[in-house]
Amino acid sequence: MGRFTDWFGRWFKPEIRADTGAVGFDDPLLAALLGNAVMDKTKALQVPTVASAIDLIANVVSSTPIKLYRRNGEQTEEVKDDPRIALLNEDTGDTLNARDFWKAIIRDYYLGKGGYAYIHRFRGEYASLHYVDEAQISIQKNVDPIFKSYDILVSGAVYRPFDFLKVLRNTKDGASGTSIIAENSKVLEVAYESLVFEGNLVKKGGNKKGFLKSPRKLDKEGLEQLRAGFKRLYSNEDTEKFVVLNDGVDFIESSSTSVELQLNENKRTNAEEIAKLFHLSPDLIAGRATEKEVASMAKLAAVPLMRTIECALNRDLLREREKGEYFWAFDARELLKGDTKERLEALALAINNKMMTPNEARRLENLPDIPGMDVIGMGLSDVIYDIKTGMYFTPNTKSITDTATGELQPVVTMKEGDGARNEN
Repeated sequence: MGRFTDWFGRWFKPEIRADTGAVGFDDPLLAALLGNAVMDKTKALQVPTVASAIDLIANVVSSTPIKLYRRNGEQTEEVKDDPRIALLNEDTGDTLNARDFWKAIIRDYYLGKGGYAYIHRFRGEYASLHYVDEAQISIQKNVDPIFKSYDILVSGAVYRPFDFLKVLRNTKDGASGTSIIAENSKVLEVAYESLVFEGNLVKKGGNKKGFLKSPRKLDKEGLEQLRAGFKRLYSNEDTEKFVVLNDGVDFIESSSTSVELQLNENKRTNAEEIAKLFHLSPDLIAGRATEKEVASMAKLAAVPLMRTIECALNRDLLREREKGEYFWAFDARELLKGDTKERLEALALAINNKMMTPNEARRLENLPDIPGMDVIGMGLSDVIYDIKTGMYFTPNTKSITDTATGELQPVVTMKEGDGARNEN
């Protein structure tokens, strides 16, 4: 295929866009037609470990404020009067408030193709954010594996990527992510089927399966009585549960499987495996976490997700002229309180050892400079050596010594007001 040039004389290849978003192999209807077991969001959320892990991470992320910062040279200053801050932290302008908005986005992030929100702009300004269920999203991609491009389809309407805020998990194309259901369907199926199996045991009153053995053939009336009796025995109704066996008929209980014998142990094992998917400890999900495990949750689960959201906000919720100068960031200082203490102690050590100035340390913490703090603290007992000139200055004696000749040189100071030089 030939190449063409744009208005600026740049070469480009005409784009070929294929409708690849209509049906995917993870589509529930297609999986059902193919005979595969379908594990979807509804079933996954019935597994307590999955629901608890997502709820825990979502609560942490949704309760952490998002702030907008602006780079001003080497300094960083917080922007407090931008209307987008309220959209992300308080009122989205949609039916969902900000907390429910982020919880829905995070739920789709883990269990769907990603979290999507339509960005409503009015006269060039950001008016509102509208959460869209990922099940309502279809992706239409081009076929070029290098210069990737795509459209987003919602109810037949076509939107461009910049119309949506996209929070994606393990994405390869920037259009859709990979859910834990797609990556770890087997462990989720085992956990779900274990719940179904346990529910069936409860419905049957805990009665074991078995079979009947008779030395002679039963007549039709005897069979009907046995069937009615065993149906009553295995039902969950509040009736008398007993069976009167005919003469010569014995009930032989089928042997319990390993799953039946180790049901609780299997449930604990499944819970531990699922907790690993979210980088959480089982004790944390169960509410028995130590302070160290809570800190680990912040480092391994919440903060990485926050960084993913920050990247999405910097790409989709900043104007082109703002990119590089402005950036979004979660205020996770309270969440990382232990890490903050260690980090500040390291910065204080660097300042005390003359490795950086106080203002350089403040810039690393996104704090504004303090006038007059671009200095290194020195004691009167210190000797300052200049490795370039070979001279050293002794503050206590106010003298400069040339190491090559050993001669003392006077210290030059400035008189206050007129700027004239005065030699001591």
